[in-house]
Amino acid sequence: MRRLRRTDALRRMVAETRISADDLVAPLFVREGIDEPAPIGSLPGVVQHTVASLVVEAKRLVHLGVPGVVLFGVPAAKDAVGSGASDPDGIVQVALRALRDAVGDDLVLMPDLCLDEYTDHGHCGLLDRRGEVDNDATLERYAEAAIAQAEAGADLVAPSGMMDGQVAAVRAALDGAGRSEVGILAYAAKYASALYGPFRDAVDVRIAGGGDRCGYQQDPANRREALAEVLLDVGEGADIVMVKPAITSLDVVADVRAAVDVPVAAYQVSGEYAMITAAAGLGAIDREAVVLETLTAIRRAGADIVLTYFAAEVAELLGSARG
Repeated sequence: MRRLRRTDALRRMVAETRISADDLVAPLFVREGIDEPAPIGSLPGVVQHTVASLVVEAKRLVHLGVPGVVLFGVPAAKDAVGSGASDPDGIVQVALRALRDAVGDDLVLMPDLCLDEYTDHGHCGLLDRRGEVDNDATLERYAEAAIAQAEAGADLVAPSGMMDGQVAAVRAALDGAGRSEVGILAYAAKYASALYGPFRDAVDVRIAGGGDRCGYQQDPANRREALAEVLLDVGEGADIVMVKPAITSLDVVADVRAAVDVPVAAYQVSGEYAMITAAAGLGAIDREAVVLETLTAIRRAGADIVLTYFAAEVAELLGSARG
């Protein structure tokens, strides 16, 4: 076996898994009411964009060959029902229109479809009188937000709240609004992970009363349940299904890839990015090597698409290597 490992050229020739810019999606944050990009302390190198700087970054990603972005909004004001999620003048809708005008169809625009960035209580849905998430009332808000995002220029919407029936509700809303061309990237197996902390800093989310999302996101202990969730979403019309987080869920990524025919995405989340960045900053690991190794592992497990904060960095690196 070692004969085919002897040189770099041999190893590249027989490699079973490859990474290209085409496999990557860049998560981007856009904040209302700021005049210049704002660094995110727990995500070194990542910023909350203005609409103008977001457009500049989008053009850079197109130049690097990254095919898509997932967009998260940070509104100036929040309320109990997450009004900004569906407001035509909400920050994500404004940003989507600006991006569509700037890059046309050269970049796939995928806004996150959830309420947590917009609610004052930090949950992914509306709360009932007991302070618990009301699944069915939340679906109505997701439907309204999906239509607003589609009207603003989304190619796909990405329901991420893990509400029961969210894909069916969004699909019916889009079709009913004459937006059947807009696809759905479903957060189908999203675990209640401890690796989301830096992301919550990025979108200014604090869950009221020190609560958590364990009542609607998946228990990290469960593997079979994830596949059941994915199959439900595919049955409801998901065009792409996603597993999140990526590195701690490689077994689930492999299960999903074996079970469905639609494209499979995996999200290398904020905590994964922050840990790699911190370890590299201490000189404990080789940043470039670890980034490529982790992305290769995610692809090897079966992911067709990887959402990663390293997207631009890796695309630039791969472009330099080709050059």
